[in-house]
Amino acid sequence: MGHLATLVLLYLPVCSAYPLNGAARKEDSNMDFVQQYLENYYNLAKDTKPFVRRRDGGPVVEQIREMQKFLGLAVTGKLDSDTLEMMRKPRCGVPDVGDFTTFPGIPKWRKTHLTYRIVDYTLDLLRDAVDSAIEKALKVWKEVTALTFSRTDEGEADIKISFAVRDHGDFSPFDGSGRVLAHAYPPGPGFYGDVHFDDDELWVEDKSGTNLFLVAAHELGHSLGLFPSADPRALTYPVYNALTDLALFRLSQDDVDGIQFLYGEPPVSPDEPMAPTESVPSGPETPAACDPALSFDAISTLRGEILFFKDRYFWRRSHWSLELDFHLIATFWPSLPSGLDAAYEVTSKDILFVFKGNEFWAIRGTEVQAGYPKSIHTLGFPAIIGKIDVAISDEEKKKTYFFVGNRYWQFDENNQSVEQGFPRLIADDFPGVEPEVDAAFREFGFFYFFRGSLQFGFDPNAKMVTHTLKSNNWLYC
Repeated sequence: MGHLATLVLLYLPVCSAYPLNGAARKEDSNMDFVQQYLENYYNLAKDTKPFVRRRDGGPVVEQIREMQKFLGLAVTGKLDSDTLEMMRKPRCGVPDVGDFTTFPGIPKWRKTHLTYRIVDYTLDLLRDAVDSAIEKALKVWKEVTALTFSRTDEGEADIKISFAVRDHGDFSPFDGSGRVLAHAYPPGPGFYGDVHFDDDELWVEDKSGTNLFLVAAHELGHSLGLFPSADPRALTYPVYNALTDLALFRLSQDDVDGIQFLYGEPPVSPDEPMAPTESVPSGPETPAACDPALSFDAISTLRGEILFFKDRYFWRRSHWSLELDFHLIATFWPSLPSGLDAAYEVTSKDILFVFKGNEFWAIRGTEVQAGYPKSIHTLGFPAIIGKIDVAISDEEKKKTYFFVGNRYWQFDENNQSVEQGFPRLIADDFPGVEPEVDAAFREFGFFYFFRGSLQFGFDPNAKMVTHTLKSNNWLYC
């Protein structure tokens, strides 16, 4: 079929006295689609005649070669099956070639603090889930640059975000479900910097539809001035890549180099944990990241990173790097005990809570807050509870779940109290999650529960365990 498509492109007469059969109509439809694709993304002139016979193949074939080269395909100039398949994949609406580049003289923000506003929401997700996905997407770029972001709920903003369908007033209408997922405008005044999502897509937190976090992080890269990348590993590669495991997401070096070319590296902040000057002792009792029997004491996010605690150590993982940091807990927080039981972050307060026995501590950056440790019973737990197995935060609902044995409590972060009707059985509300779990945290819309050398990905919407992996999968093992 690929060779037939090429023959049609190069040799089909402009007129024909014969009616088109089914196969010919399909090829004709392919040609219309190909021409529109090349016009939209590769600067093919709209008055180009694709079917004129030419020895050199003509501008259409040249644009096909350019497209194949950019998207990492075999450069043949032919519409083989791999090329057509790639062209039909969901993608970003920003052209792959053109004036939107990161070279000197091309627009970038002339300031490092940007405001954003979500003007219109999708009905596919709760508003809190949309807010969280956009915040995480911005953190991807904040982690590697000097940029900072703040959200406003009214008035003007540097970056305005909205969901719309079909013709939505910017002369770049969406095309319904599939193909173009979203588009964004480069930095500048007015509508420049804005991001539009096609609301005919099914927007989700996981992989059951189009993942909002992944698309938002990609489009916001354009809002900051990045051109589509020809590196298939890059977040800014134009074709949507539904990752097989969101836990493996990271910025490519191409993404990092591009954004730092525009805005520089992140400043060193005294509030951020710093790499220790002393080396971590090694020996038979030092845990190894890729030990197949590795289990964790506690896990939590912290300022866009993930911390995995084990004995008196912890691993520190960032979404944009494959490098893992390994530290002694005492290097950062000398007053904390080793062998923690549980940990969770409240991002809105920039606080990390850690638990050991019947006490807990509040940490901001490298500073343990005054007045801690406190008793876990000040949170409302009965005196019979001597320790917490797991604490897991749901920022969107402003709830924290505390697991003890085969039961769990729901804690309201706004009211700072355990809610009525708890504890409840874990088996009733988290089917498939075994009691006495070791650690847990929330990421990409999933709850990840760890027990021994295994982890269980729990979908809170479907209320089921959807996948099981080794515990150290997050440590690139």
